[in-house]
Amino acid sequence: MSQTTFLDWPVIRQLRGADKTGRGTAVMSQKTRSTTSRTATADGVAQSVCPYCAVGCGQRVFHKDGRVIQIEGDPDSPVSRGRLCPKGAASEQLANSTLRQTKIKYRPPHATEWQDLDAEVAMDMIADRFIEARRNHWEDVDEQGRAVRRTMGIASLGGATIDNEENYLLKKFFTAAGAIQMENQARI
Repeated sequence: MSQTTFLDWPVIRQLRGADKTGRGTAVMSQKTRSTTSRTATADGVAQSVCPYCAVGCGQRVFHKDGRVIQIEGDPDSPVSRGRLCPKGAASEQLANSTLRQTKIKYRPPHATEWQDLDAEVAMDMIADRFIEARRNHWEDVDEQGRAVRRTMGIASLGGATIDNEENYLLKKFFTAAGAIQMENQARI
């Protein structure tokens, strides 16, 4: 730790320097002068959308060494113009929480313990169940004999932060699969 001298006192710095009112650099400690923001040391920044509600506020996600270090409102967002609610402002905690699940968990029927699955295995299981539900609940005609070509075994509930483009693709996919029960959480 460096030794401070009489000339390092804030009042002396104020009288000797350009900060005569003592509201700037004259009253800053060495620690304060050497402090930088977390965002200044970031490797990069990514634009994102807040994961909480259906408003779709823009976020700037700062990262360093493959880890999220700060999340701020995006001033370029036409929705939020750089502002975030308390939940959105605290979403860095969501990304870095020690309680966050980072593995796919599966509990087989009648089992009492969860097991970890590889992403590929989990996706195959979902696809198999999707196809089976479609096959088991397919209707070519309704009770009056009208052609309907649909399935009542599949439904879609979109998340609140899904944007228009993602909703469009989901609607196209589920319609092509024959599903007619599609909703978006933002409307519920």
